[in-house]
Amino acid sequence: MAETIKGRTAVVGIGQTAFGKGLPDTELSLACQAISAALDDAGIAPSEVDGLASFNMEADREVDVARSVGLGDITFFAQVGYGGGAGCGVVGTAAMAVATGQCEVAVAWRARKRADKASRPWAQVSQRITGHWQWTRPFGILRPVDEVAMLTRRHMHEYGTTRDHLANVALAFRKHANRNPLATMGHKTLTRDEYMNARWISEPLCLYDNCLETDGALAVVITSAERARDCRQPPAYVHAFAQGLPRQHQTMTNYFTDDPLRGPAWAAARRLWANADVGPQDVKVAQLYDAFSPLIILSLEGYGFCGRGEGGPFTDGGNIEWPDGRLPVNTSGGGMSEAYVHGFNLVLEGVRQIRGTSPCQVDGADVSLVTSGEGVPTSAIVFTKDA
Repeated sequence: MAETIKGRTAVVGIGQTAFGKGLPDTELSLACQAISAALDDAGIAPSEVDGLASFNMEADREVDVARSVGLGDITFFAQVGYGGGAGCGVVGTAAMAVATGQCEVAVAWRARKRADKASRPWAQVSQRITGHWQWTRPFGILRPVDEVAMLTRRHMHEYGTTRDHLANVALAFRKHANRNPLATMGHKTLTRDEYMNARWISEPLCLYDNCLETDGALAVVITSAERARDCRQPPAYVHAFAQGLPRQHQTMTNYFTDDPLRGPAWAAARRLWANADVGPQDVKVAQLYDAFSPLIILSLEGYGFCGRGEGGPFTDGGNIEWPDGRLPVNTSGGGMSEAYVHGFNLVLEGVRQIRGTSPCQVDGADVSLVTSGEGVPTSAIVFTKDA
């Protein structure tokens, strides 16, 4: 039987900056602030850090981070690609490095200045028509929201998914954010009428189907399970980790495959649950990547919480809401109502649920799932209260 990292490592520290739009700090400064806060949360000195994992969108930042935060000799460093698909990937990569002895204390982080339009991966889209983009962008599918809108239409056509199902997602996450004092939309309520009357962004997706534009940074600290027992905070053990890039996949524009609605979540889920002692039925709370509301419906299906085509109805009746839903989802507000930092805030909320410190704390949350971007090569992680 293949060896896994099950229960061998844990997240022992979490840290973040304030969220905002147009924050004055640089991405490097934000990263250093979040990492310092996470180390302080764990009670670990910066000089003890010897492993780093980050998004490849933060090119060549390890040297500056290590020097600025005062880290020790770095014996492991790695980056993971595909934007929002990398959130759980960098945490899992760091956990594997600790579990295999490449380093003893690893930090994973994401810092982002979304207010800088030139930094967005779809900036200057008129010039980006090489490779697979040549089949979509000349015909007006320019932004990620346009790409997801196409998949949403397909799901509506195939399975009868409705805008009410999408509204269920947006309303649930706003409700959760309203309990979160750190959420960007914590002070703004949302009604179904407001959702239904909102302006289109890319039909059938309206304003409230989209994530926020957020500046900020977040970080986590990973150590061995043995060391985790002596840290300041209750450990969130890394029970299982997986990545997923399915056969025939086309990033964001999966329209030309045999099964456009069978995205990366399906490949990641197969490996994730194979490496775990738990399954979807054991998950008490989930943080599902929500750059756009339809991704929740696709993820509910892909990770096995319901059958094909059942993701829309799964959201009915408050099923994804805290505190009474069958599966509370994105309990801090997620990318749509807390902040959008390529989904890394979902990782921190997954840890908080295990610690018992979420603003929407789920009773008995001993198994917590976090996923990264559906639509791109992705990753997922399961945290547990016990090793």
